[in-house]
Amino acid sequence: MKPEVYIDADACPVRDEVFRVAERLGLIVHVVSNGARGIRLPEVDWVKRVIVSEGADIADDWIAEHIAEHDVCVTADIPLASRCLAKGARALKHNGTVWTTDNIGGALAGRAVAEHLRSTGATTRGPAPMQGSDKSRFLSALETELQAAIRAKESPPVSLWRPIEW
Repeated sequence: MKPEVYIDADACPVRDEVFRVAERLGLIVHVVSNGARGIRLPEVDWVKRVIVSEGADIADDWIAEHIAEHDVCVTADIPLASRCLAKGARALKHNGTVWTTDNIGGALAGRAVAEHLRSTGATTRGPAPMQGSDKSRFLSALETELQAAIRAKESPPVSLWRPIEW
């Protein structure tokens, strides 16, 4: 069984890149959005359109509920990435940043600080605009994460337990 890919699609600038890699690897891609924008998708059976109702975090909730261990989520949403990691899935941002258990805590804390500052009227910097190098970094990270997920999903778990022989 192969991993599946979940795209938090409403603001994802790298859908086409995901489609190309997923097609080559024979993976299913779930494109999750609230349907507010007309997202054009390839008409193939391995791309699954998921339209959820409008509302804050509805698409995130759907992804977090359906993603499984070793699946891969493409999202810029830090709390969603954290929820995916908690389920044993992998997560990466459209600029090639790979979310891990080592960096997600700091990202969540930074997000909380920025939210607090905005609530007090301060202006915070939004995400940097997408650069050409971001797409190549994303493609490299996506390939690495998907290959690792495929290996992990296809190999049986290794048990270190051995009976003691007397």
